[in-house]
Amino acid sequence: ARCYFDRVSAPQQEDPEEAEYRQQVLEDAAALKSLAVDFAHPEVGVVTSDTTATAHCYFDRASAPEQEDLEAAEYRRQVLEDAAALKKLAVDYAHPELGVVTSDPTATARCYFDRASAPEQEDTEEADYRRQVLEDAAALKKLAVDYAHPELGVVTTDPSVTARCYFDRASAPQQEDSEEDEYRRQVSEDAAALKKLAIDYAHPELGVVTSDPSASARCYFDRVSAPQQEDPEEAEYRQQVLEDAAA
Repeated sequence: ARCYFDRVSAPQQEDPEEAEYRQQVLEDAAALKSLAVDFAHPEVGVVTSDTTATAHCYFDRASAPEQEDLEAAEYRRQVLEDAAALKKLAVDYAHPELGVVTSDPTATARCYFDRASAPEQEDTEEADYRRQVLEDAAALKKLAVDYAHPELGVVTTDPSVTARCYFDRASAPQQEDSEEDEYRRQVSEDAAALKKLAIDYAHPELGVVTSDPSASARCYFDRVSAPQQEDPEEAEYRQQVLEDAAA
């Protein structure tokens, strides 16, 4: 008879050594998988058929870090999900220009920027032109300040930059120091005060000007001891009489 295993159409058979090697490889892979599961999931209990086997609990040992229970873990997860949802809403509110991403092909919505009540938007070219105008205005303002105030120092971040001082140059006019400027100001104030006193003494007919509404004083010409004053008509008449007498 023809052998069933040696026939032409029979599948290829592995010899006992190959079968033994394959079995060993599969057992090793199963053992490695069991070790990986035990390492990744220490919370999974150990199953054994030995009734005398005992072990020290990993989570209840004295040096174990404090573990949170299922309720606390669930509450923490819920808090993190709420925080993520609030962050997403805040980003959507602060950045309406960001597009809405959805996996629903039938979802439709009205565009925020194309609605009837939307304020007029400037295009990219106008925004770029406006930005350029503002930059030019800022540069011109800086130049005007530098021109009008040469006493302001130049601020730079380049430590190797050097320049000639405007006030110490050879052709610069002579500058007075702070003490001389203070002394000159004091002299000018004293001269102005003396001038005012001289005018007040030479022209007593000039009224006193004050901004204090409660200030009051006695009139020099209306005092009790003042000599009698003649009015303009009497003075004119006396002058005419003297001229006639002289003629």
